[in-house]
Amino acid sequence: MRQRFKLSQIYLFFLSMVALFSCNGSKRPDVDQIKVSIKIKRFEKDLYQGKGKDINQTNQQLGNQYGYFYDDFIHRMVGNPSLSGPEVLALLYKDQAYTDLNAEVDSVFPSLGPLEKDLTQTFKYIRYYYPKAKVPQFISTLTGFAYQITTGDKYMGIGLDMFLGRNSKFYGAIVESVPLYQSRRFEPQYIVPRVTEVYAREELFKERDEDRSMLSKMIYNGKILYFMDLILPEGTADTLKIGYTGPQMAWCQQYEGNIWAYFLESELLYQTDYPKFQVYLTDGPFTPQLGENRSSAPKLGVWIGWQIVRKYMEQNPNITLQQLMAETDAQKILTRSKYKPKPS
Repeated sequence: MRQRFKLSQIYLFFLSMVALFSCNGSKRPDVDQIKVSIKIKRFEKDLYQGKGKDINQTNQQLGNQYGYFYDDFIHRMVGNPSLSGPEVLALLYKDQAYTDLNAEVDSVFPSLGPLEKDLTQTFKYIRYYYPKAKVPQFISTLTGFAYQITTGDKYMGIGLDMFLGRNSKFYGAIVESVPLYQSRRFEPQYIVPRVTEVYAREELFKERDEDRSMLSKMIYNGKILYFMDLILPEGTADTLKIGYTGPQMAWCQQYEGNIWAYFLESELLYQTDYPKFQVYLTDGPFTPQLGENRSSAPKLGVWIGWQIVRKYMEQNPNITLQQLMAETDAQKILTRSKYKPKPS
């Protein structure tokens, strides 16, 4: 049965006709003997090579080569269900913006060798902890600033146009749809953390519908980030995992006890009315009403949840990663973590 097509971080359709604060120094397991070798199929190159050729033949060739991914690309990523493959290709090929964007992607990513190496290492660690985990086919693409990561039937798509570097000329032109606090993370070094996070959330550890309290959502997100601690390439900065700037990370570290005290005093932990605590879990340039001159970090509940999970694993060294990820009692994790940061 075909899996449901999913998208990560929707930004904008264009077919409208830092190595700071890296984590723990715990010893990594030896994964050299685990057989994983990731190669990324470059759809955007094959797509562009069809420009100027017979569109019907190109459509058939891409369909045969990329299967479900091509169908999703045509009908969900850049087109819509009412348009045929040749119609979408014709629109793309005559759009100068597509040609310019393809040239930019090609200049920033002439080779994906380093990315393939890091993804291979990451999925070796995933297979170490979860031997039955399925490694998807990775396909690079460009979607007109619409999607960073897509998942579908046995594939993960990487929208390279969403990782061109924060100073790309294209991001300034779409600032009304993609704010600067988001586009500053459109850097190549974010690709592996983003792929890892989407894979963890969508393929390995789906959030349970019954986890409705703020605490349960904090712990869920904290577990995802702790999982990333263990399987991302060694030395990956914490800032890349959570998407903070260096100053935002420093702010959280300085005021960790104050943030925790605020959550307790505001009686937020066991609140189940999502709109009342949504601001502490979702992305943004800062957290309203906290910090001075908009200096606070966003996603404070996510960051605190991460620290609770780290503390839990530190206090309970016999707990395995598998046991942690399978634990559904958020209160148990909090209690046994003995998490009590002191306000500054």
